[in-house]
Amino acid sequence: MGAIGWLVLAVVLVAAVVGGMRLWAYFDSYEDTDDAQIDGDIYAITSRISGTVKAVYVQDNQQVKAGQLLVELDPADYNVAVEQAQAAVAEARTQVDAARPNVPITSVSTETSVSSGDIDITNVNAQIASAERDHESAVAEIRQAEADNIKAQADLTRYRQLVAKDEISQQQFDQAQAAANSAAAQVDVKRASAEAAARNVDVARARLQDARNKLAEARRNRPQQIALQSALVKTRQASTVREQTMLDQAMLNLSYTKIFAPVDGVIGKKNAEPGQQVSPGQQLMADVPVSNLWVTANFKETQLKRMKPGQRVTIHVDAYDKDFQGYVESLAGASGARFSLLPPENATGNYVKVVQRLPVRIRFKEGEDPNHLLRAGMSVDPKVWLDQ
Repeated sequence: MGAIGWLVLAVVLVAAVVGGMRLWAYFDSYEDTDDAQIDGDIYAITSRISGTVKAVYVQDNQQVKAGQLLVELDPADYNVAVEQAQAAVAEARTQVDAARPNVPITSVSTETSVSSGDIDITNVNAQIASAERDHESAVAEIRQAEADNIKAQADLTRYRQLVAKDEISQQQFDQAQAAANSAAAQVDVKRASAEAAARNVDVARARLQDARNKLAEARRNRPQQIALQSALVKTRQASTVREQTMLDQAMLNLSYTKIFAPVDGVIGKKNAEPGQQVSPGQQLMADVPVSNLWVTANFKETQLKRMKPGQRVTIHVDAYDKDFQGYVESLAGASGARFSLLPPENATGNYVKVVQRLPVRIRFKEGEDPNHLLRAGMSVDPKVWLDQ
């Protein structure tokens, strides 16, 4: 081989080495996988109450705006429930209004009872004093009558001796005897009056004890009666709160007869029709937002050595044979196998080492899909450009 041949061979070898190094550097600058798809939230549109579907305002694949009316249930039963609850609240409030004035009324009436008791005791004390004075006067009159009787009896004894000697007339003796009899009778009358006056004192003292008992009872019962009326008001106020809560619940249930779209999206899996009976929690359709999508890429664990959030990603969408730009948002906290329904249990002794895959979330850059052509579930091939 001539010099030119060796030169050509050297140039080819150098070019091959440089090209190989460049090719190796290129393949080493990214990680890709075909185990990936577009992901997104799916909002289940459910009924929060039982009822009959009155109208359905959307169809499958229809785009909707957040707050748009989707389904309406027959509100007749819930309107009746609201009216009943409103009547119950009005009745409870009326009872509170009727019971509230009883607190000051009871306070005034019981205070009046106490004041009346004080007045009664004062009056009865005055009656006792008067009765005691009457009794003392009657006792004094007894003493006077007894003195008069003693004198009259003494006079009668003298007149009996004198009439026996004919020193006085029979008429004078008869007068003395009549005066003595009258004086003795007067003593009995005065004693009877004194006994009546003593009984009056006892009766007045009994009335005083009764008045004192009534006053003590009035003072003891006053705070209890006021507390009872206050408790009655509070009980009826609590009933009003309970009825208001029932009214709030009835109005909530009435509002639930209209079902609105939670977010902007596309309707899917519609299975609601007019006349259909639905129950709480029953799914009527799905609302899929197409403006908030991402890619879930299941990379092998051996591909994650230099992968980290923020790295640039080229996302090839098979449906459109087009590349979109994105970035690594986050790496999952566990492998896909650990998230499965029946994760493998390697502690059984049957462990076979298998390269695991971890879900990596890739977010599309802002403005990459202005016409919202992408849909959840589409297959993609993401290529993560690793930092050198």
